[in-house]
Amino acid sequence: MSISAPKMTIKRHMPWPLRALILAVVIGVGGAMAMWAYDLGRNNFSGLNPDGMRDRVDALSEQIKKLNAERDQFSTTANAAESQLNIERSAQAQLAGQIKTLEAENAKLKEDLSFFQSLLPTNVGADGVTIQRLKAEIVAPNQVRYQLLAIQGEKGRQFVGNVQFSVTVLQGGKSVIINFPEQNATDLARYKLAFKYYQRVDGVLTLPEGATIKSIQARVLERGQTRAQQSVNL
Repeated sequence: MSISAPKMTIKRHMPWPLRALILAVVIGVGGAMAMWAYDLGRNNFSGLNPDGMRDRVDALSEQIKKLNAERDQFSTTANAAESQLNIERSAQAQLAGQIKTLEAENAKLKEDLSFFQSLLPTNVGADGVTIQRLKAEIVAPNQVRYQLLAIQGEKGRQFVGNVQFSVTVLQGGKSVIINFPEQNATDLARYKLAFKYYQRVDGVLTLPEGATIKSIQARVLERGQTRAQQSVNL
């Protein structure tokens, strides 16, 4: 049986003057580093002082206001130019419409003049009424547009009568004559004639579906009696 002795730890004791010296060195180094960091930050961020930043913000604000004003001015100028262009386009369209109307009226007057220039004493029937230049044009498979001029050669007399049309068509392989105005027609007014010298008559006749138009005859009647007639083939 043996006796074990307790373990002993030997600590080295540093003299307190040496410890005070080391502590002073550490504090000195820390202070030097703090001063160096402060100087570095002051040098790097010296331009970010509040007064300088405020001046910069004010300058940028003024520049933005100036650019906005220029933009508004350009926008106003562009809107005015576009408005003027729209006005010019509208005026040009109106002028084109007026020119088209005048051209149509001029063509109509020329046609009337041609009618009158072609009039000869032999053109007027024994009863003093004639049909000049009956024209017909197919505008749809079952529609024909007509135009004629009824003229009276007897001076000072008011002619009152009506015009009738007979259209020859091919329907179902057979030739059929269809008269206008039809019985019980509600548009009799457009077939009435009342004039002292002449009257233009025009319109569109609608025929049954599937009918092929071959010819049209126009007649001027007075009290049920035929005074003039003319035909045209299509």
